[in-house]
This record gives sequence, structure tokens and C-alpha cells, in this order.
Amino acid sequence: MAAPPPAPKTRRPRPGLALAVIASCNAMIQLDDAIVNIALPGMRADLGLSDVGSSWVLNAYLLAFGGLLLLGGRAGDILGRRRVFLTGVALFTAAAAVRGLASSVELLTVIRVVQGVGAALAAPSGLALVLSMFEEGAPRKRAIAVCTAAGAVSTAGGLLLAGTLSSLSSWRWELLLNVPLGVLILVLGPLAITETRRNPGRFDVAGALLSAVGAAALVYGLARAAEQGLGDVRALVCVAGAVVLFSVFAGVERRAVRPIVSLHLFRSRNRILAYVGTLAVPGSIMGAYFFLNRYFQQEAGYGPLGAAVALTPLAATMAVMAWAAVRLERRLGPRYLMAGGAALLLTGNLGLSQLGPGSSYAGGILPALLLLGAGMACCVIPPTVLATSGLRRGDAGAASSMLNAVQTLGGSLGLAMLVAVASRSGMSLGFTAGAVCAGVALLAALLIRPGAGVSAGAGA
Repeated sequence: MAAPPPAPKTRRPRPGLALAVIASCNAMIQLDDAIVNIALPGMRADLGLSDVGSSWVLNAYLLAFGGLLLLGGRAGDILGRRRVFLTGVALFTAAAAVRGLASSVELLTVIRVVQGVGAALAAPSGLALVLSMFEEGAPRKRAIAVCTAAGAVSTAGGLLLAGTLSSLSSWRWELLLNVPLGVLILVLGPLAITETRRNPGRFDVAGALLSAVGAAALVYGLARAAEQGLGDVRALVCVAGAVVLFSVFAGVERRAVRPIVSLHLFRSRNRILAYVGTLAVPGSIMGAYFFLNRYFQQEAGYGPLGAAVALTPLAATMAVMAWAAVRLERRLGPRYLMAGGAALLLTGNLGLSQLGPGSSYAGGILPALLLLGAGMACCVIPPTVLATSGLRRGDAGAASSMLNAVQTLGGSLGLAMLVAVASRSGMSLGFTAGAVCAGVALLAALLIRPGAGVSAGAGA
């Protein structure tokens, strides 16, 4: 009798290595923000960028990233999350590799759009992969902490490396810093990450177009408000148009067979509060990077490297506290951990609002940076866990993209508000506005129902 054919070989899952790959992607995307911001003065000088051109270098990426996040998450659910994740990383890395060769603002803007598309595919698919690999509870919280720490470490390292290169060489070399990381992800990703089961179905084309155009209009309106003021007519028209488009989007999704975003995600009180906290928190941290970077270089005379070193304690504290936050969440629960983190953010911003010409770094700025770093770490895990718990099968990508979209819009909204306030009333009131954002996150945290899970349906 013939021997039975050998069983097909199946690759053993490697969740640890897979998590390292996904965390590296998170680090790469966050590192890019630090790189571009520090390289921007050199770009302005070499390419002759105007204020408008400089803003488009930043906003072109945000428009593509924010506009396509919801579609990117759903694409992972339908086409396979590993496939979409690696496609996004490939686009992001390729654009990062060639942007240093850009000879005009137009070409640089197009490259930044491609980067934004890549990030919109990679970020939600990466988080969805984490959700599928690690079950709810301690394993998932530890995985989220790893991704948070990786992003914080890359921000700190990116500030230092970009600041050093800015002092020693051309801005074009700075823009290549995250390319090796992208290549490493593309090499290890297919080996470490197992493809998820696809959820067959057609794309909700109407929902995709409405979400993309609506999100892009909102991001553009907020970015323009940051530059021209909250009363700018074009900014107001874009924001109003976005509200209309999202209203139509909600109606389309309610009737769609395969919606981009399942509306049942919004039936949970705790999940909605997690979104509110995620929307508010970026505004409480952006002032430190935006205002202090300018303060250090223009008023304190630090230079690019000195400013990077001065800001490093914020990201370093966040990286260290990300690990402690997992244990704290287990003891305190998401409600009190998030409330404590928001209180630290509020206190740090109020401390920086007292910053003046005679303020010392060690006595005035450093303590506030440590508070902001610790507070930010405590405000990442609770809303992420609440927003991604109790999901129905096939909704991980949509839930991940929704969380990423809220965070991106929170950054745009926070920056617009802080810059608008600071341009009229000074940096001190800009930090006060950051404290208001932290207060909103604190209120959202206190309204979370302690001990309540987040179900896919109504209620909890």
C-alpha cells in the first residue's frame, strides 16, 4: 500500500518577530515626522520654498494619509492585511528613498503624497495585524506598549540624528534616515507575518470616495486654519464641506452591504469616549514640539542639534513609561490610567505656559517635558484597548483605521487651534490651549464606565 503523501509544511507563527516588524513600521512613520520638520529649513534654502511651498511639503502628506486611512484599513480586511501592510511599507520606503533627489517643490510634494498613501495602507493594517495576533487582555496591551515605545524611541533618536546631520551635512541625507528601516521591514515582513483570512466582498466605492474627500477637506481646512487663522474663508468652507460629506457618508454606510466603517462601532459609549480622548490628546503634546523647537532655536540660540537634545527627554520618558503603563493599567483600569495621564498632560502644559525669556531649562522646561512624556504614555494604551476590544470578525481593519484617522485629525485640529491662539496671543496661551485639550481628554476618561467591556453591539 502506498504511503500517504506528506502533510504540507506550515510556517510556525512568530508573533514576537512579527510584532518587532510592525513596531518598526510605527517607528519609521513617526521618525519621518521628526526628520521632515528638522530638514525643512534646509529645504527652504535650497529649493527656494515660500511659506506656502513649505506648508505643502507637510500638508501633502497629511492630506493623503488622513484622506485614505479609512480606505486603507478596509483594504486590509478584504485583500489581506499582510499584503496591504507590506504594499504600504514599500510605497513609503520608495518615496523616502527618492525624495532627497527632488529638485523642485512640485516633485517633492508629489513624493510626499505617495508617502502619505503608503502610510495610510501600512498604519491601520499594522494595528489590525497586532489585534489578530494578540488576544484581548495583557498580551494585546503589551503589544501596544511595544509599538508605543518604538514610536517614542524613534522620535527621540530621529530628533538627535536629524539634528546632527543638519549640523554636519545636507538636508538631503537626513531624508534617507528611515530608508534602511523600511528595507528591513520588507525583508523580514514576509517571513515573520502570517497572512490573515480575507473577508471577501467588493469595496464600498461611494463610501471610499466620500470618506477620502471628506477627510482630505477636513485636514486641509484645519491645516489652512493653522496658517491663516481660524476665520479664513477657505478654511471654513473646507471644514463645512467636510461636515456635509461625512453626513452623506454616514447615510451611505448605513445602507452599504460592505461599509468602509461599520456604524455599530459607534454604539459603544466607551469606544466613543476612547475616540474623543484620542482626538484631544495630540493637541496637548504638539505644542511642546512646535513651540519649543522654535523657542530653542530662535530665542535660546540652541541650534538644530541643541534643540533636538533639549526635546529628547519628552520622547525618552514616553518610551520608558510605555512599559510601566501596562502594569498601571492592570492595577488602575483604563479609566483611571487615562485620567491620570491626561492630568499629567494638563499640568505639563500649564507649566510651559509660564515660560518666559528668563526661564531655565532644568528648572522650568525639563520638569514639564517629563510630565508630558509620562502623560502621553498613559494616554495611549487605554483608548487603543477600548477602541479595539469586542470587535466582530472582519472589523479589525476598519476599527484600526478609524482610530488612526481620529488621531490624525486630532493632530491637525490641535495644531490649527494652538497656532491660531499663539499667533494672536503668544506662546503662553498656546500652551494654555494645549492644557484645554488635555482637559477634554481628562473629562472623556472620567466618563468611561469602569469595568465595562466594549461590545460590538450596543451599550457597554
